[in-house]
Amino acid sequence: MRLSRFFLPILKENPKEAEIVSHRLMLRAGMMRQEAAGIYAWLPLGLRVLRKIEQIVREEQDRAGALELLMPTLQLADLWRESGRYDAYGPEMLRITDRHKRELLYGPTNEEMITEIFRSYVKSYRSLPLNLYHIQWKFRDEQRPRFGVMRGREFLMKDAYSFDIDEAAARRSYNRMFVAYLRTFARMGLKAIPMRAETGPIGGDLSHEFIVLAETGESGVYCDSDVLNLPVPGDNVDYEGDLTPIIQQWTSVYAATEDVHDAERFDREVPAEKKLHTRGIEVGQIFYFGTKYSDTMKAFVAGADGADVPIHGGSYGVGVSRLVGAIIEACHDDAGIKWPEAVAPFKVAILNLKQGAEDTDAASEKLYRELTASGVDVLYDDTDQRAGAKFAAADLIGIPWQVLIGPKGLAEGKVELKQRSDGARENLSPAEVLAKLTS
Repeated sequence: MRLSRFFLPILKENPKEAEIVSHRLMLRAGMMRQEAAGIYAWLPLGLRVLRKIEQIVREEQDRAGALELLMPTLQLADLWRESGRYDAYGPEMLRITDRHKRELLYGPTNEEMITEIFRSYVKSYRSLPLNLYHIQWKFRDEQRPRFGVMRGREFLMKDAYSFDIDEAAARRSYNRMFVAYLRTFARMGLKAIPMRAETGPIGGDLSHEFIVLAETGESGVYCDSDVLNLPVPGDNVDYEGDLTPIIQQWTSVYAATEDVHDAERFDREVPAEKKLHTRGIEVGQIFYFGTKYSDTMKAFVAGADGADVPIHGGSYGVGVSRLVGAIIEACHDDAGIKWPEAVAPFKVAILNLKQGAEDTDAASEKLYRELTASGVDVLYDDTDQRAGAKFAAADLIGIPWQVLIGPKGLAEGKVELKQRSDGARENLSPAEVLAKLTS
């Protein structure tokens, strides 16, 4: 993509309304624009990151055996009355009446709708286990939206729902999502720690939040620092096998949000030098809630003996749009964002330091064509901005690799390759740069 043809409204000053780093940088880098309190338009650069994150989430859900569908944003109030949550949910739910006086709501979550879909079609235990997920926009009417996408009113979320014949099978489904979440966040360059958590309005008695440690986080957390060094399961993890050893490894080390923190156990189990009390950002949460929804909504299947039994359910959420902010909180410096390569809007930025000069134009164009032909996402700064402005913009938007092409280096057959994460620089030939970035 040529920057001269891209829509990138960079701001030079920090917006006054932005309180935390991710909100400031997303606005400054032209990733989004606020349309109303807690509601944002995603501009091209931000949308590219959002889609990269969404795809990683999708790939790991598919790998774990979940099946994708898509449910609507609007739901019938009567479904929520069946479960008893319509009146209990509170003012965060946006309630709507259409022209035919039907009561609807803008979905904050989808347990009721997915249960209704399930009970309409699945009648036998032979169809289980089943895990269905979608990636859809949600709305919660936060009283005080703030921190940009970290606490917005409209947000993109992945939610999955498992259906099993009994508690033992449901816990196996829970374990699969637990492991899938470890892998999902690791692929994005994040260390997300599973912590025991409250179940809240979802219900049930088993839940883990996946927390990225950050001082700007809204959750107080307590953990043993050993949890930061636990290994994430690799590509060869067997989701059909016994995942219990992985779960035990991660849950045997103390880690809990402040809502369920056990101070006595923390003092008893964690050495003083390993105690970590900080704040964190929730990027996902998983729940096992048993028969809460199947009992109230009559989601039964015929068991092996022919008798109807209520299914055991679980739900599993990932804040897809919130992850954009969380990654920035974890990956930035004073100059701007430092995207992990897997979620970066572009892998490489080519900076033509003397636009209009025959040699730099030719070298930049050639490398741009070759990288693009090799399937590399490239942003080519072909504008007539000063070199300093190009450096500042490239650092601000955080592209992992920068190729600086100027007349002085070209005279020696070299260009400069800069890595945004650590600032490391190399002088290489264009062919060497091509080989390195396509390897």
